[in-house]
Amino acid sequence: MSWSARQYSQFERERTRPVRDLVAAIQVGQPRVAVDLGCGPGNSTEVLAERFPEAQVTGLDNAEDMLAAARARLPALSFEMADIGNWAPDAHYDVILANASLQWVPAHEQLYPHLVSRLNPGGALAVQTPDNLEEPAHRLLRETAAQGPWASKFDGFALPPRHDAAFYYRLLRGHCSEVEVWRTTYYHALAGGPAAVVEWFKGSALRPYLARLDEHEHSAFLAQYQAAVGQAYGQLEDGTVLLPFPRLFVLATR
Repeated sequence: MSWSARQYSQFERERTRPVRDLVAAIQVGQPRVAVDLGCGPGNSTEVLAERFPEAQVTGLDNAEDMLAAARARLPALSFEMADIGNWAPDAHYDVILANASLQWVPAHEQLYPHLVSRLNPGGALAVQTPDNLEEPAHRLLRETAAQGPWASKFDGFALPPRHDAAFYYRLLRGHCSEVEVWRTTYYHALAGGPAAVVEWFKGSALRPYLARLDEHEHSAFLAQYQAAVGQAYGQLEDGTVLLPFPRLFVLATR
């Protein structure tokens, strides 16, 4: 199931807030070259370019729909098709940003040191990943997949593993002069009740689940998931759902 820039951007303001917090924490004096890995529709690249207006900024993504949206949004910048897992540039960078993208890539024990190796001395690797696999939204996705008539289609299915803050600190401290790790829970106010939560995850976590189903199964899967979401999260008097969304941040300086 391909990425949809339109679907992802429905909640752009909420999705962009964490990358603003991350990019604001980068302390690199006058970076010349920066790259955004998994740039999506360009919202994170825009934040990076605004923070370092003198830098040459490039965005990379493996979805053509995302790249088309990013190029339309930021025509003065360069955007390229690339897979983060196979990214092996000859160049070195002053800033490597990865906002809500590395959770889709396996083997972090190799990936993160590799990314640090592509930094110039004093350069920074800035990463934000969702840390929500144990939140109700993800737990209910796994339960919905396992309990419906489609259960056999999820035999052996699992998302790439995620790790805690200590894992990344231990992994990177021998490669970097400084490593900062922190976790923040954002409470996204979504108007529209449980249906809004489903719409949010259609742009991200639901994708690999729906990709295993045929079109006739999508509606039933989403209806069952939405009913479970409604019971787990409820809603406020005005119909708003407060969606707690923990995110893990890593800022590593070479």
